[in-house]
Amino acid sequence: MILQINHLQKNFEEKKVLTDASFSFEKGKIYGLLGRNGAGKTTLFNCISGELKADGGEVRMLGDDLAPSVCDVGYVYATPVLPDFLTGWEFVKFYLDINHDKIPQPKPVGDYLAMVGLEEDDWYRLIKGYSHGMKNKLQMLCVLMAQPPVVLLDEPLTSFDVVAAHQMKELLREMKTNHILILSTHILQIASDICDEIVILNNGELRGVGEEMIHAPDFENQVIELLGGERDA
Repeated sequence: MILQINHLQKNFEEKKVLTDASFSFEKGKIYGLLGRNGAGKTTLFNCISGELKADGGEVRMLGDDLAPSVCDVGYVYATPVLPDFLTGWEFVKFYLDINHDKIPQPKPVGDYLAMVGLEEDDWYRLIKGYSHGMKNKLQMLCVLMAQPPVVLLDEPLTSFDVVAAHQMKELLREMKTNHILILSTHILQIASDICDEIVILNNGELRGVGEEMIHAPDFENQVIELLGGERDA
């Protein structure tokens, strides 16, 4: 399974964000998407997920002439979008009910909540009172339950404490065998720790860097050098 980005373009009035972005993402890897603020990482994710219509180019799965439908892509937003009027338990139950055809062997609601480290005392609290990190756990849980082939993660680990971040990294490593995971982050340590490959978004284009660079002693300096020529956001 390969997700192909072919000559993708996206403009916002006079501002060109994606100019000629092309890359092939393969199943079985976690990709780290790096770029400066305003480089277009979220715009790229929105075009892949179908939330934004590209001005040119295409996004498709290899062997399919059409762009992935919404159900093919799981999206973990930097700012969680959840129904604040439900409890965590109610939300997971609702999610199970509406996705019953995509979750062939559903578990009890409590098992899912425990999977992402939510304490039982929090299961029956309104999501409105959850911390940012707890809301992010619920977002991640939706992806873990539905198991879409393509998963987009926009700054997913920055709001977690050390223990929760470690748990999420392990879950993502387990998922990658049968999925394409693309993780956007500003934290180079996260990228070098969890990602199999790094993709740079610079001046509206995508560029992969070798695996050897991720584990190089001067990894941070090399990334800064690659991004140093980008136009100011």
